[in-house]
Amino acid sequence: MVAKPYPAAMPKTSTATREPVRTGGFDGFFKITERGSTIGREVRGGFATFFTMAYIVVLNPLIIGTQKDGTGVFLGGSTSAPNLAMVAAATALVAGVMTILMGVVANYPLALATGLGLNAFVTFGIAQLPKMTWADAMGLIVLEGLIITVLVLTGFRKAVFHAIPAELKTAISVGIGLFITIVGLVDAGVIRKSPGGPMGELGIGGFLAGWPMLVFVIGLIAIIVMLTLRVKGAILYGIIGTTVLAVIVEAIGHIGGQTQNGKVVNPTGWGLNVPKLPSRWVEVPDFGLLGHFSLFGSFAKIGVVSAVLLVFTLMLADFFDTMGTMVAIGAEAGLLDENGIPPDSQKILVVDSLAAAAGGAASVSSNTAYIESASGVGEGARTGFASVVTGVLFLVATFLSPLVEIVPYEAATPALVVVGFLMMQQVKAISWDDLEIAIPAFLTIVLMPFTYSITAGIGAGFVLYVILKVVRGKSSVIHPLLWVVAALFVVYFAIEPIRSTLGV
Repeated sequence: MVAKPYPAAMPKTSTATREPVRTGGFDGFFKITERGSTIGREVRGGFATFFTMAYIVVLNPLIIGTQKDGTGVFLGGSTSAPNLAMVAAATALVAGVMTILMGVVANYPLALATGLGLNAFVTFGIAQLPKMTWADAMGLIVLEGLIITVLVLTGFRKAVFHAIPAELKTAISVGIGLFITIVGLVDAGVIRKSPGGPMGELGIGGFLAGWPMLVFVIGLIAIIVMLTLRVKGAILYGIIGTTVLAVIVEAIGHIGGQTQNGKVVNPTGWGLNVPKLPSRWVEVPDFGLLGHFSLFGSFAKIGVVSAVLLVFTLMLADFFDTMGTMVAIGAEAGLLDENGIPPDSQKILVVDSLAAAAGGAASVSSNTAYIESASGVGEGARTGFASVVTGVLFLVATFLSPLVEIVPYEAATPALVVVGFLMMQQVKAISWDDLEIAIPAFLTIVLMPFTYSITAGIGAGFVLYVILKVVRGKSSVIHPLLWVVAALFVVYFAIEPIRSTLGV
């Protein structure tokens, strides 16, 4: 979920200041007329939201579907090749069902789908830990979603929200943005492991080599140009257009893939998939991933402390992401009351929390609210009916999952780089002159991509923040919950020396 500048289609006047319009039936249920909208606007808004976030149906399989877990198995059970169509179908299914639920239960123009950044954390920060399986990783997602639901119902979520300094929350988003960027550049082959340095080198021998890499560069420039021109759906159009270009290039040049039998035989070939037209365009979706999770399996694999810290990290992202998103959408639509609170905010948070658990239960990672919903609001959407339209379109997309098998890394990874930029924009909200917050925020941001670990960045930022407040004599400003979290991260970082000392 990333922020984009969309123009509003209507004045941002609060519905709290309007005289209620009494209507019945379908219009009355969704309060379409009461909120100053029409069915036509809601339908257009639903389509706009879908087309600005439908890229997740392609991108999520490329993030979580192409990586093996700690036991060497792809999501879905294969050890030889990923099943991207299965991941795409489940991704679209959960997004469709939960977005419809948001529209019907909360009556809010807010769509949900697998959270970018969060899926990268699940893939690289959890599933690839030694002995961890995809079922164990998804079990942590389910557990996190259920805990958040309880915290929402008890009102504790707001307390946790206030425990973490706002600028550290911003730093986490920025760090994840950089992490996604480096994942995209590595997968595209732009950055490759260098034998002569600690990081990497550009392409092969310092040059952008091969037609696939040129396709990546063209796709990246195209998305950037469309974003600059404020084209709605720029990321989706970029993925589609670059894939078409890749298919044409492969048809002419017969380049082939990079690997064969797990070995690199063609360094300048296509990454992941060779872009060729599929033998079929539509098929009955395979929902075989649903229900493949182990709720507490990870506790035995990595230990209770490590598992608890991972659950907390997942909770942290879901907590602050959604609360900010629903307020931003409400402000754009003029739906906030005089206190800046959206209507039925409790219902919004409950649906979002259940979406996190549903994503884990379907093995597609936590589902969360998307700021891309602002595109629908820009088209005039003001009610949950727009979300119902978006959700139905996601359900239709489950039958188009074979299309993801033609998308090579070079066509999809430009989107990751652009998403990283969009998340990076939040960095201006950090007070860089205040070293007590700036240095922890800096470590949070840089350690995520440099260590290839989102957890390391978050933990370092929290621990250093507490240390600096203590040495400055400001320990009273540290929230009690943050003390607990920092202590858990200290144990997390020192877990190996502790195990050695205890002989376990």
